[in-house]
Amino acid sequence: MSKAFVRESDDEPDPPPFPRAAPPLPPGAKNYLTAAGEHRLREELARLVGVERPRLLAATPDSETKRELQVLQRRILHLEQVLRTAVVVAPGGPDDRVRFGATVTVRSRDGGESDYRLVGTEETEVERGWVSWRSPLAQALLNARPGDRVVFASPSGPVELGIVRVSHE
Repeated sequence: MSKAFVRESDDEPDPPPFPRAAPPLPPGAKNYLTAAGEHRLREELARLVGVERPRLLAATPDSETKRELQVLQRRILHLEQVLRTAVVVAPGGPDDRVRFGATVTVRSRDGGESDYRLVGTEETEVERGWVSWRSPLAQALLNARPGDRVVFASPSGPVELGIVRVSHE
């Protein structure tokens, strides 16, 4: 058959199918979010639906644009699911215990201090010190108070940390 009767895009391979993303929470677990986290996810969803998707739909439909649209649509569906099942947790009160949403300053045995904020699985940003409330570190920190020592199972073995400060936003 002559190339004159075949679209060039037919010669391009189809993009590989996307694997289904595993749910970050086990069945029955609550999808906790901080109020700020819910706000950020709602803003992202609005931007994707109102700006990014129309931009891609208006673009020339080549294989890269189709792939970007597929990725975008998956993210939109994911955000809708997260927000539909979210349980927004209000910041802790005057209690000095580590709770969901708290920022905790800990001191290691060598004297180094680190700050961690306990957030929802969708809000985790390790480089900022935001750890999922389901992580081993967060599980060890929950309900501790300044002056307490906790031990958590890190990949390199047990780590003992002293609670220096707890703040709730």
